[in-house]
Amino acid sequence: MQAKPRIVVLGAGYAGMMTTKKLLKNLSPEEAEIVLVNKHNYHYQTTWLHELAAGTINPNQVRIMIRDIISPNRVRLIYDTVVEIDKGNQRVLMENSELTYDYLVVALGYESNTFGINGMDKHAFFIENFESCQLIREHIEYQFARYHSDPTMDEASLAILVGGGGYTGIEFVGELVEKIPKLCKKYDIDRGKVKIINVEAAPTILPGFDHDLVAYAKKSLQERGAEIIEGTKINECTAEGFIVGENNELIKAGTIVWTGGVKGNSILDKSGFELTKGKVTVNGDLRAPGYDNIFILGDCAWVMNKAENRPYPPTAQAAMQHATTCAQNIRALMYHEPLEEFVFSDKGTVASLGVTDAVGSILNGTKLYGKSAATMKKVVDDRYLFLLGGPKLLLKKGKFRPF
Repeated sequence: MQAKPRIVVLGAGYAGMMTTKKLLKNLSPEEAEIVLVNKHNYHYQTTWLHELAAGTINPNQVRIMIRDIISPNRVRLIYDTVVEIDKGNQRVLMENSELTYDYLVVALGYESNTFGINGMDKHAFFIENFESCQLIREHIEYQFARYHSDPTMDEASLAILVGGGGYTGIEFVGELVEKIPKLCKKYDIDRGKVKIINVEAAPTILPGFDHDLVAYAKKSLQERGAEIIEGTKINECTAEGFIVGENNELIKAGTIVWTGGVKGNSILDKSGFELTKGKVTVNGDLRAPGYDNIFILGDCAWVMNKAENRPYPPTAQAAMQHATTCAQNIRALMYHEPLEEFVFSDKGTVASLGVTDAVGSILNGTKLYGKSAATMKKVVDDRYLFLLGGPKLLLKKGKFRPF
């Protein structure tokens, strides 16, 4: 009797979790063995990490235990670190074991991309994962505690320097302008002594948003104490701060956070996939070029918008849509049916500027500002929780919880 095909999903981020959920819906236990591999026994909300880093959300709200969502009776859960994918022998090599596969889904997420800026890897924090954001949160409060207890400390030790004015950087600044006054009150520090500085090399922050939305975001953040520096290249990161611009000016800070770019997981390179800017440009059906049984999703993949000849933005909503197409195509492969091309349905984008402020463009280009945009952001976040774990998870972790 022929063994059931084994489907291995690497990574329990948005793409990995949703692909596993869709596979469970599409295939019975008799049709396939499903294995989910993840470094930790929990899934976390990547789009909430800036809140965790700033200290404006409870860490337990960000983290979700995998077995609470994915039944270990239906899916084999392996908590281990992927080391390499041996494509020739259809094996996944991990730190503590190895695994063969018939179909492979690579959804290992992103790593920070410093674009070769000298010293960034050594001196900056990264909004990269649950642990890295916990470190940022703790370090910021530690700086305040030190300043409070040591009158000889330089005011620059309180400054928070954020490199990169994309969504993550600006959303992080938005949380900081809400959190810092509370820390100042807790440690009896004058708010005027604390600088929050965002540095962006491009001419404007929030690429992809139009002028009106960007202008609103800048005004909102600046009025609440943030400094936005645009069109300024970061030449180097030192222990003291950023060296920027043509005059090599030093901007000092006690906390340095880089949010300026990401690339696909380094396992892709180590495993011999052909990369463009750290990611695999996948076929229209989300398979890796040259490999009929390997799908690459989420932040590991460039998925091309053929009409515009450029990749779709690597967002959480895109990763979740990758999951639907991938799960359907794996079933199609198993039964020798035609595969679907991925078609992205853009629901819009909202960038938070704090708890009660945001900007966004949704559906047919409708612009949202302020509280209405912030409400929409929470709706989007809660929708994912509902899709992942139903009403139970929404009530437990959602942002509109009735308790």
